[in-house]
Amino acid sequence: MIISSIKSFGRYCLFITQVFRTPDKWSELGRNIIKEISKLGVDSIPLTMSISVFIGAVICIQMQLNIMSPLIPSYSVGLATREILLLEFSSSILSLILAGKVGSNIASEIGTMRVTEQIDAMDIMGVNSANYIVLPKIIGFVLFIPVLAVLSMFMGLLGGWGIAYFTGITPVEDYIYGIQTMFVEWYVWYGIIKTFFFAFIITSVAAFFGYYVKGGALEVGKASTNAVVVSSVMILFMDVILTKLLLQ
Repeated sequence: MIISSIKSFGRYCLFITQVFRTPDKWSELGRNIIKEISKLGVDSIPLTMSISVFIGAVICIQMQLNIMSPLIPSYSVGLATREILLLEFSSSILSLILAGKVGSNIASEIGTMRVTEQIDAMDIMGVNSANYIVLPKIIGFVLFIPVLAVLSMFMGLLGGWGIAYFTGITPVEDYIYGIQTMFVEWYVWYGIIKTFFFAFIITSVAAFFGYYVKGGALEVGKASTNAVVVSSVMILFMDVILTKLLLQ
């Protein structure tokens, strides 16, 4: 098990060095990056918005139900909702969700190209297939994921505001005051910085599993599942390291 993991990691490192070689045509790379931003990033906006709104609403409800002491100010609901969204949900948890959507999409797409011998055809023509296929996906998603993170923060806070406004579970004025109280700008940057690393993990790991698929459609499905599992574990591991480095 350990030896197999070491071999896989070494193969992954060699794969990354192949991906980040100088492109043959920069103009083609630019066009592909724009396509990947649309496919991987823009298409993830509805999922990001819907999940963030509901999570923000649920956090607000749970905070209110669990903070019943008269010694705790009512604006703590908004403050706690903000901190949870900024510090963890809109970066780490959102990335875990996107690993399921974006990662499986990349692994299955590249895996299908492998089993249908499209990648082999590129290699025969002298094209660096890893660079041509994978690099635009990594760059495109890394560039766009901060937009998803900031959108998630906003929609989560909006979801908490909506549940406070429509249900009256907590005064709206106190919720808004809690959002503004003791605001630390670095927490926003902290969440954005983490998403850069998470986006790289999602795209590179998924591409790695898809690129080295052997067999047929069944193996493509297995590669997609393995890509999601491994990238999720790596995101959690990297989350611990980045939290220690950025918040100590």
